[in-house]
Amino acid sequence: MLKRHAHGVPNGARDAAPVWVLADPRAGTAAQALGIAERLAQPFHTVPLEWGGLARLPLFWPTAAGLAPGARAALAPPWPRLAISAGRRSTPVSRWLRARGVRTVHCMRPGFGAADFDLLVIGRHDAPRAAGNILPILGATHRLSPERLAAAREDWAELGASAVPRVALLVGGPVRGAGMPPEDAARLVPRVLKRFPGATILATASRRTGAPATEALAAALSGVPHRLFRWGDAGPNPYMGFLAWADAVVVTGDSVSMLSEACATAAPVFVATREEGRHQRLVESLYAAGAARPLRLAQRPFSRAPLDETGRVAAAIRSRGWLPD
Repeated sequence: MLKRHAHGVPNGARDAAPVWVLADPRAGTAAQALGIAERLAQPFHTVPLEWGGLARLPLFWPTAAGLAPGARAALAPPWPRLAISAGRRSTPVSRWLRARGVRTVHCMRPGFGAADFDLLVIGRHDAPRAAGNILPILGATHRLSPERLAAAREDWAELGASAVPRVALLVGGPVRGAGMPPEDAARLVPRVLKRFPGATILATASRRTGAPATEALAAALSGVPHRLFRWGDAGPNPYMGFLAWADAVVVTGDSVSMLSEACATAAPVFVATREEGRHQRLVESLYAAGAARPLRLAQRPFSRAPLDETGRVAAAIRSRGWLPD
């Protein structure tokens, strides 16, 4: 389901694309750049990045030396007008393209060479400095556009028959480690039901959740109206359908992408965990903006407008005149 891919072009047609997306192998990182490209209303070509051994080193100069030979060979003229990248490892590659006259937009802190980008898109939780080429945003960019949400609501129309309230439960896991503790995952379900009695829980686990925690979540959902998608399950992933049909979203605070995508909906968003470091700074920035609240406050009235930072970034790029009319 949800097979729409906005404005992408086949690899053989890359010469016709004014935009290149440098796609990191990590799906969540690549989604930040792809989401922007999909909102530009321009054909774009995706350049899959495959890292070689040098990518592990701090490459302080503009270079494609961190790429594996095949990926490096794919970087050849004619050059696009704009390249969009995300993640520290793609920083020297993007700077290398800029040295060849390509405008560059980069998501996340580049680590070095900040002046060598036309636009840096950095989350407010990372405390970006004020500069003419830096655009601070809430959370991270992503691919969950209003159009994709509307399409998901059609594609997953059967979810509309679920009893209300429908609560999307998005479960992440630690960035580093062996997955979420199973007891923490199991506790999420009674906490949701305490605040949303009689709810249908639309739950999804991520790669970082881990199998033991996912099974603990499944056991806690037994006897509760629910639908659970385990990471790696066969068949279409209902993640976007869950968000499109949710009357409320409960999300763990350990996933920048899940938090950002949850806030793209019009549903009230509640954060179920307290984190440390930059993840908690992100959560606090969403609270301050009125985009989310702690789960303990879920029974208080709460309405909010969808957050569309990806659309705002795309509008900022278009306003600079870097692309064809």
